[in-house]
Order: sequence, then structure tokens, then C-alpha cells
Amino acid sequence: MEQISAFNLAVSPDNIAIVTIDVPGEKMNTLRAEFVNEVKNLLGELNALNELEGVVLISGKPDNFVAGADIRMIEACQTAGEASQLARAGQQVMAELSSLRVPVVAAIHGACLGGGLELALACHSRVCSDSPQTQLGLPEVQLGLLPGSGGTQRLPRLIGLPGALDMILTGKSLRPRQAKKCGLVDDVVPQSILLATAVSLAKKGSQPAQPLPLKTRFLAGKLARTLIFNTARKKTLAKTQGNYPAAERILDVMETGLSSGMTNGLAAEAQAFGELAMTPESAALRSLFFASTDLKKDPGSATPPVSVKRVGVLGGGLMGGGIATVTATKAGLPVRIKDINDKGINHALQYAWSMLDKKVRRRHLTASERNLQMARISGGTDYRGFGQCQLVIEAVFEDLALKQKMVSEIQEHCAPDTIFASNTSSLPIAEIARGADAPGRVIGLHYFSPVDKMPLVEVIPHAGTDAEVVSTVVALAKKQGKTPIVVGDCAGFYVNRILAPYINEAIRCLAEGEPIEHIDNALVKKGFPVGPLQLLDEVGIDIGTKIMPVLETAYGERFAAPQSAVRAILGDDRKGRKNGRGFYLYQAKTKNPFKANKKQPDTSVYSVLGVTPRVSKPGEEIAERCLFLMLNEAARCLDENVLRSVRDGDIGAVFGIGFPPFLGGPFRYMDSLGASEVATRLTQLAERYGERFTPCGLLQQMAKEGEFFWRKNEPVQ
Repeated sequence: MEQISAFNLAVSPDNIAIVTIDVPGEKMNTLRAEFVNEVKNLLGELNALNELEGVVLISGKPDNFVAGADIRMIEACQTAGEASQLARAGQQVMAELSSLRVPVVAAIHGACLGGGLELALACHSRVCSDSPQTQLGLPEVQLGLLPGSGGTQRLPRLIGLPGALDMILTGKSLRPRQAKKCGLVDDVVPQSILLATAVSLAKKGSQPAQPLPLKTRFLAGKLARTLIFNTARKKTLAKTQGNYPAAERILDVMETGLSSGMTNGLAAEAQAFGELAMTPESAALRSLFFASTDLKKDPGSATPPVSVKRVGVLGGGLMGGGIATVTATKAGLPVRIKDINDKGINHALQYAWSMLDKKVRRRHLTASERNLQMARISGGTDYRGFGQCQLVIEAVFEDLALKQKMVSEIQEHCAPDTIFASNTSSLPIAEIARGADAPGRVIGLHYFSPVDKMPLVEVIPHAGTDAEVVSTVVALAKKQGKTPIVVGDCAGFYVNRILAPYINEAIRCLAEGEPIEHIDNALVKKGFPVGPLQLLDEVGIDIGTKIMPVLETAYGERFAAPQSAVRAILGDDRKGRKNGRGFYLYQAKTKNPFKANKKQPDTSVYSVLGVTPRVSKPGEEIAERCLFLMLNEAARCLDENVLRSVRDGDIGAVFGIGFPPFLGGPFRYMDSLGASEVATRLTQLAERYGERFTPCGLLQQMAKEGEFFWRKNEPVQ
């Protein structure tokens, strides 16, 4: 049977070759190692066409150009040399494409990422559609890698060093107008004329390269270049804490290419790509990629979801406003908000407007698109419009009686089969459903604040929740742009349950006299985005500590917070950022760049606690105390079936609380250490600090039998 090609060639009467990229049987175009010979044969055909005047590359997919290289190729590599060879093969193909004697134009619509952008960079010109689906970027750093097919060398030569560093070090994508402004693409046009524009560009023949702006050319000089790289290294180290080797290798490779020539730069790129592919950090980051990709396919239950055409939201506060906004803007569904007064409704509408208006100012949306999305949100102080809602999300105050009252009112004003989803962070869903006419239609849907930014939601069915309710809520969460994990109905569910002991231990360290910044810096150095005390400030000390008695009641002494310290802090009216009184000082915003973003601890906390601050324990020991309590509790959650899989546990921790991605999540990290090592270190901590560190039964059993969490579960590949 003849194999269908992913690269299809057609030559127009005016001698322009149209190469359509369409990987058979796949929704997305991705580049694979087996395509190398196919592309080389194609290039040979093009070179043999004597009358050829130009080439246009375009995708046959409706919504993507090339979404990147298939990273499963790396999984098949056993050595750094094998991975480097993959990069060299890609570089060779790109070089041959770039050396074609006629103009080559990339016509880009949809995702043009990673290897896809490297393919476009090897072309002589690029034109893209103005569609919101179109984005261009090199996200390899997010997988612990660097662009391996010439991206580190071609991008800075095209758009200048500062812009290239910003794209490659962050992995961020550019939208069409941004790409045009920085010189990444030559033109931005409606999709309807994308091909015609690309053909016209190819017919113009070889065009002299557009000179870079004067400022960019100045920054390409040796002295300025050295300063840029030195500054970038300092900023990168401050951001990564040395935990992400790819960022440092990117700087080395780009500097080599710009100082020693492209040939040397490409050689350094291929070598670095191979070495990075073998690092544990890249393996962990790739595992998260595979896990999140697999989770996207998980429907939550085997029963098909019901169609949700309209959503109700109870409560116009920060959470309610955020939930309504993502429902209207990302899921594209009409939303009706109910609050007890007009102030709450106005707050929710203002929240949505501010989010959308920011996108207009950044040119991510047009004003008419903003108005259209805003029109999907309405609200009032009664239940008018709720009769047409198939699903209602409750985001009221965390009070069981109030939430039960909401269930009763929804039953009165909505259809009998309406789904009631409670955005609770701690209250048992079974208790919220108790007394409901249809308890099977009640479920938990726990969002994280701020809703528009935090990617995770926990879906919490109680024992009697209907299977179709689970799949319906999971489907809605995905439409809202969220990553849902289904977890068990227990106190704290999963994310807050593993977060609470971590926070408690940080407060204990503070009560022992360890300085605020010493505690937080220890965990930031370990890879968390912010330290536990700063996190508590951001969440709200009053809110963050409210769940602790609930967890202590449910699980016993190991969840006991240092009560005297908590009482003293709350008694001093310290709620964190929201009232400007917490563990850190919250001064008026400053325009001084040297003072901005530099958090200063509020030293008056020490007198409130009755301690004299002094560094008495190494940061590594503080980090171990906080982190290992989290690991132990994660293992318990798996053992008690709060989690359906280690995949969900790793994704939940990384996406929900910022567990260090380069460690791969709690279970991947415990596997890298070995259950025996984790159990031993917990035992040592228990001997020094108390029984709360005693390793759980599952860890002790796995240590004895030499088992690994991921080996006991079907691998996500």
C-alpha cells in the first residue's frame, strides 16, 4: 500500500510551487524524523524544475501551520549523541530549504511553533493570517530543551538579539501584529487572501533583506552584545535559581553563533540539544507535557456529557466574576449572574470588562469582539433567566448552610435536571447535596484564584453524583480553558490537602524565629514561584488559615497548625495583601524600577509572635520540612483514592499550587528519589520534629518492595 505523503507538491501555471503540509491521519501537523528523506526528495524535485520562479509552503490543516516537532522522537533516544543527531538532521533540511535558488515563502495560519517556526525561519519570507488562532513561538525551553533546527541562530539574525532572547528564553508566542511589528513576518493579511499574498510575494523574486532598526543594529555590536548577554544571564539565574539548565545553554549557544559565526552556532545548538534531552529536568518537563496532553482526552466518566447552552453563576464576587468571565469569553456561552445586590452584579461586570478591555488595548481583540463577548454576560438580584440554565455554578461565601440554601433555591427556580456545581475549597460535597431533591445533580467544581490565570480546576463528585454530571462538568471546564482533574470528596480535596501541611510547616519555622525572607527564599530556590508565607499573603491569611481546623478535625494532629502563632497573626488584623497587613510590607506603587517588585518583610510580625528573628537552620532543611510533608500527604491521597492516578496528582500540584515543574510533580519527584529515600528522610524528620513526618503506609510498603509510583500506573505516553 502506497504511503500518503505529508508534503504535497503542485505547480501553478505561472511556475509557483505550492507545497501543502498535511500529516495524514493527524489533527495537527508535527515534524517527525521520518519526514527528513521525504523533504529531501521534495527539495530535489523543486531543484529539478528549471522554470520554477518561487515556492510557497502552506498547511492543509484548517487551524494550524506546524505545531512543532513530535517530541516522542526524543523519548526514543538513548544517548545525547542520538538526540544531537536529530537536531543535525533538522538543521540540514532547513539549510537545504534556505539555499533553494528561488524565493520560498511560508504562508502561516494557526499555530506555528517550535520546529514549525524554525521551518518558517528557513524560508526567505513569511506572511501570516490575522486570525486569533495564529501564533508564532519557540516554546522548547518549557520542555527543558532549546530550538534544535537552527532557531537559536536564525531568529536573532532576523529580529535582533533582544527580541530573540525574549522569545526563546520565555517560550512565549507572538500574535500576528506583534510578529509583524518585530519583523518576524513580512505581512499580516486575512486568511482568505493568505495564499494569494504568499504567491504574489514569491513572484516578486529575491528581495534584499530589510535592514534592522538602528537601535537593534547598535545592540548587535560586540560591546552591546556582551552587555546584553551578561544582563540576561543575571536575570535568568534570578528567575530559574539554576533549576532550568536549558535557559543557560540557550544563552551560551546564541552567544557562540553571534560571536563565532552561524556554522559554529549550529554545531553548539545540536550538541546542547542532545545534552539537554538527557537531563532529568527535561525528562520531568516532558512527562508533564505528556500527562497534560493525556488529561485533555480524559472525559471524566464513560457516560457522555449533556449539552450546556447557558450557565448560571451565583455570587458576583472575585470568584463569581472570574468564573462568569471565562465562561463567556473562552467557552463562548451566555452567563446569567445572581447576587444579593446590584453592587455584586456591577463588580462582576466590571471584572469582565476590565479583562476584555485589557485585551483590546493589547490588540488581542477588536472593540467589536470585546462588545460581543461582553454581551454574553448579564445579571440581576433575582432568578430571572435561570430557568434556561443547564448548569449553575455557585460561588458564594464558604458556609455550608448558605450553600445548601442555594441548592434548594436552584431546585425551585430551575429545571429538575439542572446541574448544581459548588465552587467550594473545603466543604464536603455530600453535605452540600444532603437534603437535595436530586443529589445526583450536585457536584463540586473548585476553581483557583485568580480564575482567569490559574489553569486548574478540581471536579469533585460525591458518592451519589450521576456519571453524566461528571462528564458534563469536565467538558465545560475544558471549554473554559481549564485543566480539570476529578478528585475524591474529602476535606480539602487534593490540592488544599497537600498545601495545608506545607503552609503549616512554614508558619512553624517562623514561630521558631526563622526570618520571613529566609523561609520563602528557601522554597523559591527549590523551585516554587513564591514562598509559602508570600503565598499566604496573596491568598489572604484569614482565608488560608480557615481550612486548617477543618482538616485537623478530619485527619488529626498532623494537620494541627501552630495555633498560638495563627491566633496572634489574625488577632493583629493581618489578612495579607488585601488589607495591606501581612508578612510583607505593601506600600504605594512606585515608578522607581529599583524598588519595584522587591518585597520587604514586615518585621513587626516578629514582635506579634514574640520571637527574635535569626537564621538558625539552613534553607535546604526548611525547604525539606515543608516539601516532604506535601509529598507524604500526596502519597496518602493516592492511597485513599482521593486521586484517580499519579498523572492527576502531578498535574494538580504543578498547575494548582506551582509545584516545581522541573521536578515533574510530587509523584515523579518521589520516583526520582526512590520511595526508600523519601521514607528514610521522613523518618529522620519525624525523629527531629515530630510524628507528623511519619511516612504513610503506602510509602513504607513501596520502600520495602522497591516500587515506583509511575510504574504501578499505566504510563502516559
